[in-house]
Amino acid sequence: MDSSTITTRILSVTFDTARAEEQVKRIKFRLDKGIPTKIFTPNTQMLISAAKNKDIRRILNGSDINLPDGIGPCLAAKRLKKAFPARISGIDSAEAIAAYAAKKGYSLFLLGGQKGRSRRAARILNAKYPRLKIAGCHNGYFNKQGSDNERVLRIINSTRPDILFVCLGFPLQERWILDNFSKIPSLKLAMGLGGSIDVWSGDVERAPEFYRNMGLEWLWRAIREPRRFRILPDILRFMILTEAQKHRFADADQ
Repeated sequence: MDSSTITTRILSVTFDTARAEEQVKRIKFRLDKGIPTKIFTPNTQMLISAAKNKDIRRILNGSDINLPDGIGPCLAAKRLKKAFPARISGIDSAEAIAAYAAKKGYSLFLLGGQKGRSRRAARILNAKYPRLKIAGCHNGYFNKQGSDNERVLRIINSTRPDILFVCLGFPLQERWILDNFSKIPSLKLAMGLGGSIDVWSGDVERAPEFYRNMGLEWLWRAIREPRRFRILPDILRFMILTEAQKHRFADADQ
């Protein structure tokens, strides 16, 4: 995290308190200045994992910018009476970055998704932002260590991208960014984006705007895929952990 920003912590993970438009301006500034930037998008389940696992906590706090992607972090902040922005969608932020890259001539590499999906995503993004330079793309099916990882790094480095969208799923994508960012000399920004390539490729439909505005994309996905209702115990656990954090703060103030 930048030392100059105002930060707050939700279940041991640090966020800064800038709103979406301020975050986008900040990201553009860092791109233009060539300041290396790692962006993660913690949601409810990621925060629960961080509360239970020291290594996950270290990974999420290793970013330069954490965007509160999901209604959970925002509700927790309200419960804890912390200054906090509204939900900042990772995929919407990524599209703002892509639009700016098209305008400024920055190149983008897409990493992740099933075979073929990253190429379809690249074509669709190019159609949406005709001046966007897609440096290259690669699926997410490779060994993230050893010679196979080195092979993928050679492919990425051969294209000299400015921006890398990494869609390998949590926590693999965050760990990969931390381990490999410095091995891509041209890179200015890397962002962990979960299933965004699947959405851009057209293989997965995004929630309607109503659900997105209400912070209920998870509910829309669960209605379409009932197996996703398995996250309900995690939501309850998140509420319990948030309440425990609130009481710790209250005790500290006494």
